[in-house]
Amino acid sequence: MTKTSFAVPDSELDALLARYTRDITAQDRTGKFDPITGRDIEIDQMILVLLQRMRKNVVLLGEAGTGKTALFVGLAQWINGGKVPAMLKGARLIELEMSMIGAGSQSRADLEGRLIPILKGVAERNAVREAGDKVRPPIIFCIDEVHQLMLAFKASSYSGIADLMKPYLTAGDLYVVAATTREEYDDYVSVEPAIDRRFQKIALRPADLAMTLDILMNVKTNFEKHYGIEITRDATARLIKLTDKFIRNRNNPDKSILVLDQACARYVKEGGKGALDEKSIHAAVAAEAGIDAAAIS
Repeated sequence: MTKTSFAVPDSELDALLARYTRDITAQDRTGKFDPITGRDIEIDQMILVLLQRMRKNVVLLGEAGTGKTALFVGLAQWINGGKVPAMLKGARLIELEMSMIGAGSQSRADLEGRLIPILKGVAERNAVREAGDKVRPPIIFCIDEVHQLMLAFKASSYSGIADLMKPYLTAGDLYVVAATTREEYDDYVSVEPAIDRRFQKIALRPADLAMTLDILMNVKTNFEKHYGIEITRDATARLIKLTDKFIRNRNNPDKSILVLDQACARYVKEGGKGALDEKSIHAAVAAEAGIDAAAIS
């Protein structure tokens, strides 16, 4: 088979991706992330969209702390675990983080000079794959806070960067999984029809107490290893109920995971051994809620 010649050579693209992006699939293979659970429905919906021929771009909509960006990791874990169809096997999930791409740039032209070869290099490889080179796995971009790239979002130095993606989105040569809140999507993304119609929306189900408990029971092993203590199911359930009751301005599972981390840190700081105690849980919840721990106990 004749080797494909690309406008952006493999060596150049690999160097750009290594310097300015984050390979989530590669990081997951090193054990960097906790297991993502409770979001099988949403991950399955993402895969369905990514398999499509035309509009294979997803935007995840959910409030802060509901686990939108955790779904990037969840998808990477499904890919690494071989739980995806053949068309997505070996896919690379690459996070486009504009702060990394823009770091040290002296002008907008510098930033675009870094981003355009990345977009072009990935798009032309995906295009070859679509044309029949199924040996080459797809490269999927992940973009958090995607509303900041829209022209309407004037507060961002990256405002309007999404326009650079339009030609590749129109041609169907990019796979993109983006994330933002529903409010920010309506305010900044939906007002740009050329972008809006190229994304399929997936709304995250709010994590109720039962789902949050399942999630924490799956991630607690890494906390136990880190702190050298035991975290019981009863203590976890207690923590979640208190977090839900006293910390109303944030969402699960994020707030419960943060409180669990702080409770464990408090416990070992005080010389605690064995199982995480109720006192440390109360203190952590109180600190995050800005109230006296006595009010909880």
